[in-house]
Amino acid sequence: MSKGKLFVISGASGVGKSTVLAKVIAAREDLRFSVSATTRPPRPGEAEGVNYYFVTRDRFEQMIAEDAFLEYDSHMGSYYGTPKDQLEEKLAVGNVILDVEPRGAANVRRKCPDAKLIFVAPPSMEELERRLRGRGDTSEEQVCLRLKRAEWEMDQSRWYDHVVINTQVDLCADQILKIIAGYCGE
Repeated sequence: MSKGKLFVISGASGVGKSTVLAKVIAAREDLRFSVSATTRPPRPGEAEGVNYYFVTRDRFEQMIAEDAFLEYDSHMGSYYGTPKDQLEEKLAVGNVILDVEPRGAANVRRKCPDAKLIFVAPPSMEELERRLRGRGDTSEEQVCLRLKRAEWEMDQSRWYDHVVINTQVDLCADQILKIIAGYCGE
């Protein structure tokens, strides 16, 4: 059985990763999304097993102890991680894309050196702030914390294989699709 290729997408909160990823995944039948586990509560419209596996902090920590994650991280008061078992199942049948933060991406790079890392950047920090505030579901404290973290994340983009600036969702998705196609020999 041939193994698929692993792609990792990272970017600051509010950069539009989820919207871009939805377009990328919809455009490629051979690309599966690796669902992460998290201890944060679901947001409106999120579904168990589709957006995330929502687990308790105790269960997440048990999974850490069981070495059940390819990578995991804690930020904004919650854990996030990629369960190994579902990732391996998906890689066995095709290409997989992960949505992880830079620390997680660094862990993926160490454990899966053939993975291709793509960072989605905002056109500017001012635009990122506008997008975060425009969500309407983020407190002022959270906006400030996310902007501070975004500065660090942007600095991490230098070691990714590719950086794509999300000035417009369709253009950003098209650029990522071209990157993926290049690695898939298309």
